[in-house]
Amino acid sequence: MTDRATGRVIAAHGRHYSVELGDGTVLRCFPRGKKTDATVGDQVEILLQGAHEGSLERILPRKNLLYRSDEARSKQFAANVDQLLIVVAVVPPFSEDLLGRALAGAWSADISPVVVLNKVDLVDGLAQARASLAPIIRLGVRVIELCARDERQVHERLLPLLAGKTSLLLGQSAMGKSTLLNMLIPDALAATREHSVALGAGRHTTTSTRLYHLPGKVGDLIDSPGFQAFGLLHLTLDEIQHGFPEFQAHIEQCRFYNCSHQHEPGCGILAALARGEIDAARHALYVRLLHARQAHASNHHG
Repeated sequence: MTDRATGRVIAAHGRHYSVELGDGTVLRCFPRGKKTDATVGDQVEILLQGAHEGSLERILPRKNLLYRSDEARSKQFAANVDQLLIVVAVVPPFSEDLLGRALAGAWSADISPVVVLNKVDLVDGLAQARASLAPIIRLGVRVIELCARDERQVHERLLPLLAGKTSLLLGQSAMGKSTLLNMLIPDALAATREHSVALGAGRHTTTSTRLYHLPGKVGDLIDSPGFQAFGLLHLTLDEIQHGFPEFQAHIEQCRFYNCSHQHEPGCGILAALARGEIDAARHALYVRLLHARQAHASNHHG
């Protein structure tokens, strides 16, 4: 038996990681040296140390990497993601700003987004929720309407989109994300609790990101708590623009190659905005992201 193996990080807890090998064995692994920059979803090379542990030797090349960032710092929390599953609900009203940020984060990393509109049985708020989602539906974002407590709806409408993919599940609190997770992965909460006890992590069962296999291993779901902190301060100007795919067709019309699409004369984006071809709220979000990035940069370099 060789003492080296490759596996995938399925949970990260401070300085140690749960790494799943190809045969399904899960090892507790520690990074070699001080640096810990592996994240959930990473493929890693490990050096086996006994039956249950290993040292993390190397992270294999990633397809993409997602961060959550706030004023203080950026922290990576998922890698090698195929699609972003964003859970919103009819009631309570969801944050269009947060949804826009999540979409920009997904597109900037070339990850396809899917929005799940939950609680569609609450018909009173349904028209308003659909109206809020109309601008992103026009951009081609898939919106799946369902009730997360209805097993048949979840399995018929959502499960086929998850097959063969690693999907990252995001949602503000009260949107029904946990209900959806438990419907898709019946033992998710139990697994999380056992896992926390095994790692001595105590009561904080949902503070860490974790990867689950869908039943029958048809696909994988990464659950990440604390969606309020899905900041984008780590993105460059080009990456922010890349997060607004509807801009691409109009950027070629800009007079200046380094146009920021805010106030420049001869700007293709502003012209499209004036013609109603770009949604005003989306452009306003773009400007907010730009300003937040500039303020962050000047605070940290000033």
